[in-house]
Amino acid sequence: MSRPVTISSLGPAPMAGNADTPFDQAVEQMIAYWRGHFAQVLPDRPDLIVVPEACDRYPAMPIERRLEYYSYRGDRVRDFFAEVAAENSCYMAYSASRDMPDGTRRNSTQIIDRQGQVAGIYNKNHVVVEETTKGGILCGKDAPVIECDFGTVGCAICFDLNFAPIREKYAASQPDLIVFCSMYHGGLMQNYWAYNCRAHFVGSICNDQCTVIDPLGEQIATSTNYHHRLTTTVNLDCKLAHLDYNGGKFRAMKAKYGRGVEIKDPGHLGCVLLTSWLEDKSIDDLVAEFEIELLDDYMARALAHHAENVEP
Repeated sequence: MSRPVTISSLGPAPMAGNADTPFDQAVEQMIAYWRGHFAQVLPDRPDLIVVPEACDRYPAMPIERRLEYYSYRGDRVRDFFAEVAAENSCYMAYSASRDMPDGTRRNSTQIIDRQGQVAGIYNKNHVVVEETTKGGILCGKDAPVIECDFGTVGCAICFDLNFAPIREKYAASQPDLIVFCSMYHGGLMQNYWAYNCRAHFVGSICNDQCTVIDPLGEQIATSTNYHHRLTTTVNLDCKLAHLDYNGGKFRAMKAKYGRGVEIKDPGHLGCVLLTSWLEDKSIDDLVAEFEIELLDDYMARALAHHAENVEP
């Protein structure tokens, strides 16, 4: 059954400010800054709004003062995000430095639900060395899959995109959506993560291009040099299937359901993205009905064949 989700991604430049701005004023200015940016996408009634890594950081503040500001700020900015989520019945991905009870810190993305409650927290696994040596931020160790009412979400933050261990965890769990909050774009790694994890991917990049990429690794929406934001709707009821042995099944499925099923072929990759737009049948129902072999099942069968038939 069709599972549309409307996603907004914001990637404005960091909030300008003086290094000596009083902390109470700095927090209020930051809240006003994000209120203004949210106002640009809320008329589209998104299900999820994503913002960049360190979204409430003041770059002008030297590190010592910045850490004092974070401690003063506490959860005030996050609580503002929660208010926006509850008032507009949407999810929010709030990404920022977080103080821990033991005095250490984490670089975290908190997924806030439609009621303004924290649905799950991801701690950046692969922090840049100076995040620890200068900022006291420790590396996260988990790759949680966060349950939302529209599907499941995995998170990555900035430097994470360069490392296989965190990506392989998501490739195994295959969340519906990867939320990437970052100061760094990542280039082709965005596309590879989407394909390797068999997930839609939304990138929110500070002062750079925001993106939405489908599980084929193809970009389907982007912000521009004029507007550092995007809003688009994707259908999460989809699966990848290889072309081998499935051609006749695809034709039969299309003949029966017509525009109710989409078969997207990007070329050169050897697989397609199957999407159900039907109201009464999910993509899993269609895969079962036509006995379609999914991409991962086909690759597992090929690996098993290799293991049984490798040369002496």
